[in-house]
Amino acid sequence: MAQDTRVHPEAAVRCANCGKQNRVPTAAEGVPRCGNCHEPLPWIVEADDDTFADVAERASIPVLVDLWAQWCGPCRQVTPALEQVARDLAGRLKLVEVNIDLSPKTQARFDVQAVPTLLLMRGGKVLDRQAGAAPAAALRAWVEKALARDT
Repeated sequence: MAQDTRVHPEAAVRCANCGKQNRVPTAAEGVPRCGNCHEPLPWIVEADDDTFADVAERASIPVLVDLWAQWCGPCRQVTPALEQVARDLAGRLKLVEVNIDLSPKTQARFDVQAVPTLLLMRGGKVLDRQAGAAPAAALRAWVEKALARDT
């Protein structure tokens, strides 16, 4: 079996509990925890056509995929809400942001017709999807409802 020699970048994440800066790999198993206080960290990363499988589909926790475009106003509006949901559900959810203009294969694979399109995945399978922006409370309720249906 060939060894994976691709470089998987890391994201810098500040712990909400103790304030320590942590490096979190974009593609990893388990749940990222603060190296100082060991609290779960929010896992917010980017992926593209080449890294999507490693970053999103092979994650060991549920993944919220944000398929967005730079030119999309609602995409820019929903980003802070999605990141808030990821912070609120630290240790239980991974947020993966995919710029569809730079990831045409991922866009085609998930038949993205409108942006933002949000996918909730577990174990590489899409549990639910929705298009359009929404406030953080509505997004969190959607995520929790979909995850509850899947358990």
